[in-house]
Amino acid sequence: MVTVYDVPAEKLILKTAEKLKQNSAIEPPEWAEYVKTGRHTEKAPVQEDWWYTRAASILRKLYVKGPMGTSKLAAEYGGPSDKGVAPNKAVKGSRNIVRKCMIQLENAGYLVPKEKQGRMISPSGMSLLDNAAKEVQDEMKS
Repeated sequence: MVTVYDVPAEKLILKTAEKLKQNSAIEPPEWAEYVKTGRHTEKAPVQEDWWYTRAASILRKLYVKGPMGTSKLAAEYGGPSDKGVAPNKAVKGSRNIVRKCMIQLENAGYLVPKEKQGRMISPSGMSLLDNAAKEVQDEMKS
């Protein structure tokens, strides 16, 4: 059986994002085209469907790293802030984006809350990722 660990992360995330586009519970908010993804970035994302890519990435991270809350996930999407002449310092990404994605994924049934640890992936979320991993592996073989 093919799992998330057997295929490249980038291809899996793109395949999962395609599947998430078909789900009506996951939809970018109206402000998504204008927002930066964190303090460390200068511009908004240039991809039109970046919201689905971020949601798929969050789903994969929760599959691989276990239950996490918004703050830990925001740290995963952070980067160095430009402090001019001073040394750069690591900052977190946008917690609002992570929170909204997690809420949408939970409403779609892919995440479940875990008491005092944030959210973790549900069996249907695991199934979605494993099926996407199988499709990615089949595409890589042919």
